Amino acid sequence: MSDRFDLTGQVAFVTGASSGLGAHFAQTLAGAGAQVVIAARRTDRLADLAAKIEADGGRALAVELDVTDADSVAQAVRHAEEELGAMTILVNNAGVPPRALTLEMDEEEWDQVVGTNLKGAWLVAREVGRHMVAHGKGGRIINIASVLGWKTVAKGIQSYGVSKAGLVSMTETMALEVARHGILVNAIAPGYIRTELNDTFLDSDPGQRIQSRVAVRRFGEPDDLDGALLLLAGPAGAYITGSVIAVDGGLTLSTL
Repeated sequence: MSDRFDLTGQVAFVTGASSGLGAHFAQTLAGAGAQVVIAARRTDRLADLAAKIEADGGRALAVELDVTDADSVAQAVRHAEEELGAMTILVNNAGVPPRALTLEMDEEEWDQVVGTNLKGAWLVAREVGRHMVAHGKGGRIINIASVLGWKTVAKGIQSYGVSKAGLVSMTETMALEVARHGILVNAIAPGYIRTELNDTFLDSDPGQRIQSRVAVRRFGEPDDLDGALLLLAGPAGAYITGSVIAVDGGLTLSTL
């Protein structure tokens, strides 16, 4: 069955790859045999990640990318294809966290969250999708949504929840539109996954109260997302499109 998750010969483009889940996704895909394009604004962190992937026997290309800038997106995708060839997998991971309560948030904060998490994801998916159509090889687009796009479990997440709900809708619509080109579009909706970016919050009293509402009574680890990622990226997921897979330890179940 291992060949059902083998990505040898594939080229994967991972956004937001300088830290957290993006860095983990890149390493997971490389470990399954894909060549990976690691894209983010913080190129210093990308160099370290590329070196780690290549030390483990993989192939990685670091590219600078601002997902909110259409020109930056086009340039990054073009450079990636010049170096590694046609991209067959996109992991649309770049995002920013919520900033403030609804009545305390200003327009700039709203625009930053929604502009990065939703418009930025659309800009990248549009550009990579166009290249996939042009190459005629099909492909996989995996958007990283969130269960917070379905269910509110805390205060101060309105802009984030709206952006992720929009990403779910974008996933479904795009899946319908590009299926005839052999491009499958799906999303993973993580619950609370522990990374260096959220450790402090998850260990706080508010974080522990959220954990008490998770059915399995623990927060997730990045490795908990590997199954969904490799399923949607590899041969095993060849008949899946327009789906959103929740990987949340039952958080949404326990808050219905």
